[in-house]
Amino acid sequence: MSELPPSNLALFWAGVIALAIMVYVILDGFDLGVGILFGTTADEAKRVSMMNTIAPFWDGNETWLVIIGAGLFATFPTVYAVFLSAFYIPVLLLLFGLIFRGVAFEFRYRSQRLRWLWDWGFSIGSIVVAFVQGAAVGAMMRGIRVVDGQYAGGSFDWLHPFAVLTGVGLVFGYALLGAGWIVFKSDGALRDWAYARIGWLVAIVFVIIATAFATVLGVDAGAVAQGHLADRSWGWALPLLGVLALLAAAWGARVRRDAWPFAFSALFFVAAFLTLGVMFWPYMVPYAITVGNAAAPDASLGFLFYGGVVVLPVIAVYTIGVYWVFRGKVHGGYG
Repeated sequence: MSELPPSNLALFWAGVIALAIMVYVILDGFDLGVGILFGTTADEAKRVSMMNTIAPFWDGNETWLVIIGAGLFATFPTVYAVFLSAFYIPVLLLLFGLIFRGVAFEFRYRSQRLRWLWDWGFSIGSIVVAFVQGAAVGAMMRGIRVVDGQYAGGSFDWLHPFAVLTGVGLVFGYALLGAGWIVFKSDGALRDWAYARIGWLVAIVFVIIATAFATVLGVDAGAVAQGHLADRSWGWALPLLGVLALLAAAWGARVRRDAWPFAFSALFFVAAFLTLGVMFWPYMVPYAITVGNAAAPDASLGFLFYGGVVVLPVIAVYTIGVYWVFRGKVHGGYG
């Protein structure tokens, strides 16, 4: 299939979906991270305080995941079909994890006898969601087999050692983001508890990044050989920015600046996301289907444009409004 140049509408919708992914990763990433950390303490007071830090936000954060799925289905149907075929099992695990998280969030306050079950559901659900997202990213970095516009691989092609490594890396990355959020939103014993874990989480993320880099150089060069990062030397500034952001997050925890760990952890994720963008562009399905080839007809994209310019700002304003209303430290919950 010859590569078609993307239209302005195709570029617009690709940008919308990319922005939605980045917003989702940061917003849902921190509440998934809180869920991951939730399972590392048995202190009920700390667990209640952790949930209070994300109570007004967690369900609204997942709205951006709906935008991503609906946007792909409507504007890039080929990408939607290939991704769903390639990641059918991860998508099912993602949905189960999100369901368990949501149910556990509500039920743990209404069931003393089964609270242990809902607590485990909340924590394990968060870990599963984070892991399958990271594994999917690792699988995409290695490339997705596509023939005649259809997925040509197996159901477990995504479960590669490199993808498992990136899945574990995202679990700890989200945990770092969650620890930064807890520091930002809480005080007292819980904030001290989160501060004590940020340095360790930064160190673990560094080890995983170094292991992935060594794997790419020595064992599995195919993980990035097809990407365009090597062809775009300017793109290496983005991984460097990510490394500096991690160091700044650790330093922020050391000097106890409450906003720094979360802000710089978020910057690390932005740098990582932009690095993937440099590596993948112009492919939407690495390294088989480009933006131009994947886009729906311009007539469809134009029709959807008028709905998008109304709906997307409303969602953005709602999200900003929620974070503004519930700004500041959490003192005894939101009542």
